[in-house]
Amino acid sequence: MNIKHYPIFDRDLIIDHYSKQDGVEIKYVCTSALGSEEFAMDIFYRETPHPEFGNRYFGIFPKGDYSGNNAAMTMITNADAIEGQTFAMIEDPYGNLIYSQHRHDLRVGKDMHFIDGGRAYVRHGGELPYKVFAYKVKNGELVHE
Repeated sequence: MNIKHYPIFDRDLIIDHYSKQDGVEIKYVCTSALGSEEFAMDIFYRETPHPEFGNRYFGIFPKGDYSGNNAAMTMITNADAIEGQTFAMIEDPYGNLIYSQHRHDLRVGKDMHFIDGGRAYVRHGGELPYKVFAYKVKNGELVHE
């Protein structure tokens, strides 16, 4: 099955930049809140801990207003809290798995099934039948529980 991701930034550019900067392989994991936050971040993984900060996951997210009214910045943060987090996912008619990225991120599939809540809670629905799957982040991968 194919997990559908909706990254905020160009993940290939981020991977290329940090792989070159840090001299290690970096890979995209998901776009998610770390907990109950109302915003998501693109989360990346490296097998070896960062030599200065000790984290294996990092998140990149926008802070501020990109409309030009306020100064916007791109922030980076330790995202090790994503390890072990559960992702509830629904399957669309094409076999794609869809997940909610944060607590108010309602995702509706082409068949009108929906999932909401990010890592904070799970709300799903639609006309039966539909399937719900649980995945967890483990060592930089989303794995079926």
